[in-house]
Amino acid sequence: MSRSSRMASLQLLTLLFFFFFSVSKSIDVSKPHAAESFDINLIQNFGSCRYTVIIKTSCSSPRYTRDQISLSFGDGYRNQVYAPRLDDPGSRAFERCSSDTYEINGPCVRQICYVYVHRSGPDGWVPESVRIFSHSSKAVTFTFNTYVPESIWFGHNYCKTIYPYLPVS
Repeated sequence: MSRSSRMASLQLLTLLFFFFFSVSKSIDVSKPHAAESFDINLIQNFGSCRYTVIIKTSCSSPRYTRDQISLSFGDGYRNQVYAPRLDDPGSRAFERCSSDTYEINGPCVRQICYVYVHRSGPDGWVPESVRIFSHSSKAVTFTFNTYVPESIWFGHNYCKTIYPYLPVS
């Protein structure tokens, strides 16, 4: 192996080392925000994986909701899982002070570092938190405790990535 290719390999390994250790830190709690723009069509097919998602509804939320709730989460490599219309009024989903668990199949992601919720409807549902479990990454919890504005993607993005990630609307 030539000196220049060893140097390039060393630089790549150093970059990957810093990336993995920066993602493995615990995710700090901050206020959720509206995505400036978000492309729900950014779904890539990197295998097929199963996720367990627990959505806890705040005790300050309306008693029940007719709102339509969708969820998207992913990693810093632009791998994204989209779960449309998790709501089901007949199942009493998203009632005040409750937790709802969903098994979601989607493309495989590496360490989950963002989650966005989309709410559409008249009731003003308020999530407390979203916790996501997968086989390929650590469980991660995103805290909301705030009203989700209507008809926008709203949540957290803690991705530190070698790819500049800016969702597109």
